[in-house]
Amino acid sequence: MITAFIIGCEISFWLFVLTGLISRYIFRQKKIGALLLYCTPLIDLALVIATIVDLRGGAEATFAHSLAAIYIGVSIAFGHKMIQWADERFSYRFAGGSIPDRKPKYGQAHARYERMGWLHHLLAWVIGILVLYGMILMVGDEVRTVNLLDTIRYWSIILGIDFLISFRYTLWPRAEKVTTKLK
Repeated sequence: MITAFIIGCEISFWLFVLTGLISRYIFRQKKIGALLLYCTPLIDLALVIATIVDLRGGAEATFAHSLAAIYIGVSIAFGHKMIQWADERFSYRFAGGSIPDRKPKYGQAHARYERMGWLHHLLAWVIGILVLYGMILMVGDEVRTVNLLDTIRYWSIILGIDFLISFRYTLWPRAEKVTTKLK
């Protein structure tokens, strides 16, 4: 059941974003659009409450519970960035806004972009790990929370791999490809 609720929360997040942007740019209702966009954190709150209720009810922690913690971390760390990305594209498409910036592909600008992405990932990891440890402490049973500990281990490994990939561009920046035309 918690898996379906997580899927519902993800769908709800994007529905709130989409209806907020449609209200803002197509119907020109900026206040309603802003209200809908500001409601997206309520989805995270609902997910936390549902997860706690499920675990308090005696459920064994599964990957779905871990996924709830990951979702919350990612939503908090990347949510504003995702909404801003969508807002820029809606503004360009429906309100005559400026062309959205593209992510840098080469050089130090690309290296900085990758580092910032990793820092957002680190923030998501910290938040998610705090939620996972909170669930572990709340349940208080190692047998029922082994999946949560596994998620902490695996996510930590993924964070380390992401660090290596993201920071390699600082040492070895991606060079712009030079193409020559033959006559």
